[in-house]
Amino acid sequence: MMELPQDTVGAFMTRNIHGGGAGPLGGLDWAAKDLFDLAGEVTGYGNPDWARTHAPAAATAPVVMALLAAGARLVGKTKTVELAFGMTGENVWYGTPLNPRAPDRFPGGSSCGSAAAVAAGLVDFALGSDTGGSVRIPASYCGLFGIRPSHGVISLAGACPLGPSLDTPGWFTRGADLLERIGAVLLPGGAPAEGPLLRVEEAWANADPEVAAVLAAALARLEVDFGPAVGLAAAPEGLKVLQDTYRALQGQEAWAALGGWVAATAPKFGPGVAERFAVARDTPDAAVAAGQAARRRLQARLRPLLAGGAVLVFPTSPSPAPLLAADPDEQQRVRVATLRVTAIASLAGLPEVTLPAGTVGGVPVGLSLVGGVGSDRALLRLAKRAADLLGLG
Repeated sequence: MMELPQDTVGAFMTRNIHGGGAGPLGGLDWAAKDLFDLAGEVTGYGNPDWARTHAPAAATAPVVMALLAAGARLVGKTKTVELAFGMTGENVWYGTPLNPRAPDRFPGGSSCGSAAAVAAGLVDFALGSDTGGSVRIPASYCGLFGIRPSHGVISLAGACPLGPSLDTPGWFTRGADLLERIGAVLLPGGAPAEGPLLRVEEAWANADPEVAAVLAAALARLEVDFGPAVGLAAAPEGLKVLQDTYRALQGQEAWAALGGWVAATAPKFGPGVAERFAVARDTPDAAVAAGQAARRRLQARLRPLLAGGAVLVFPTSPSPAPLLAADPDEQQRVRVATLRVTAIASLAGLPEVTLPAGTVGGVPVGLSLVGGVGSDRALLRLAKRAADLLGLG
């Protein structure tokens, strides 16, 4: 068996080779987040008690099968935040993966191991999942390309749930070309995403000033080719309303999906996880109803706006990755500010691609492009064009 590169960043949970051969992704190595099923293996979902109480998977997740059928060689499962319920990438049971681009900072979560493996060059690409930003944020923090597809266009059968109406698979690469090649395997064709660019003003105002400045310079370079970005308010009700909407809907769904197991098993959790599940359990019905109405309004506003090919543009994360030494209050500040922008695509069910468009003090920050429902493949082509203009490869 071919020897695998040393896991220098603590990204992997298990390392077993599956597949590899001819096909559009032949010759490429990849890894999958440890919430996707592989037949005969226990899906650990980032928590020892989950692994202890679940049998080996009976079948392999369809999205994994599709990548194997395309010739890519799966080399292992990557670490995740416990039950995918976290933003930083911390896992006290198995170790927090190192952020290869900023070793003194968090890698981002919950697809932390997948991002770390790609950023360290251990694999060519990696599969993750994204509910409230768990592909987009690690990509931004680790200086990678990443995509959250339109909700529902790729099956999540055989994947552990968190918030089913929000969950999507997603993937990381070091270049825009490979991001698009994977999309050609997994995504259907569909709607356009050719511009114009629409600058989401409240998302730019939500970003740290130095992040906004660096990414505004990148946007200015894109405007030379794409034309001037048009400013708009995508959430006139305020980003806090989107955050509250996301928290209510995710909380209700997380408890519906996982609460029975949590209540029956009384698992041991790392810092903050039990508290998040307690909040999820106690989500008021009125908050859920209000959230459902707010999501319908957001979708009714954004989906027609983007249906003709327009693309939203804004900072992926309002700040660089927080320091590993950041106190809980600082981590919570970053979490709140981040969810206020990641909620846009999550609630509206839209595809979002993040590009490693800049650095702040040497730490990566991403620029997001959000297209209309079903515009995923066109959005990837546009992202490749943007990456070429920015010299990102």
